Amino acid sequence: MPANRFNGHTSHGIGIGLRVPHYAHILEQRPVVGWFEIISENFMVDGGRPLEILDRILEQYHVVQHGVSMYFGSADKPDRAHLKKLKQLVRRTRTPWVSDHLCWGSVDGTYTHDLLPMPYTFAAARRTAEKIRQVRDFLGVPICVENVSSYAEFHVSEMTEWEFLTEVVEQADCGILLDVNNIYVSSQNHGFDPYDYLNGIPAERVGQMHVAGHTRFEKYILDTHDHPVLDPVWKLYAHATRRCGVTATLLEWDDKIPSFDEVHHEALKANEFIADAGEDFNRKIGKVGKNPDSPSRSSRPSC
Repeated sequence: MPANRFNGHTSHGIGIGLRVPHYAHILEQRPVVGWFEIISENFMVDGGRPLEILDRILEQYHVVQHGVSMYFGSADKPDRAHLKKLKQLVRRTRTPWVSDHLCWGSVDGTYTHDLLPMPYTFAAARRTAEKIRQVRDFLGVPICVENVSSYAEFHVSEMTEWEFLTEVVEQADCGILLDVNNIYVSSQNHGFDPYDYLNGIPAERVGQMHVAGHTRFEKYILDTHDHPVLDPVWKLYAHATRRCGVTATLLEWDDKIPSFDEVHHEALKANEFIADAGEDFNRKIGKVGKNPDSPSRSSRPSC
């Protein structure tokens, strides 16, 4: 959705990730950028250059925090020491919301440093939602959970991924960071229709979107974040915008990082896809006074 309670009622527009190779350009050239997303864990330190750079960025730009180690789906209780450091950073950045992944990745305090897919069961949804609520209440800011790309499935799953995502966010009363590229990657790896996914989620809970590049191998697609966004993902993004409205959008480019201008130019391509989609969303909102119903299958563009 546009500005809503899951993104702190903000309308940040299009942003990019704050990455080390671009520090000098940003600080010297001061480019016009809607916002920067930071990896929270990179700045959860007591001092030094990371925080010095961050403070200079905060003087000029909006910053939103994105985490990679909360592991909402792990059975472990939230790490209080981690949460205290994260809350200190939240106060420093004044981030309007915090995001992290709907996944697991730790057991008994041992961390895999990976984003592992979950079994889509009602029991897992209940435990995950409880953990999200605990984190949200401690941090004092809205939480958006991100769908991950996956390369394996569990036989014990009781529902589809998008049904599981819906179950979790509604029980937790949190938002969604809708990663459109991850939906496409997983749909190709597991053989489902990505438009069924988009049409099946609670659009009113989407507080942010991600787009990124991926790499196709012989038997699977990998979420690599190392080149421009491919056309099927942009088409999905346009459809997501028709469902959810014009939403804060972040381009992820985390490997083989080119110049700042190239990354920023790629991010701004989103404007080409949201103009018509946003007008369509607003027309439907005006007619029904609420989020439009899911389009029929025949109205979906092809991948």
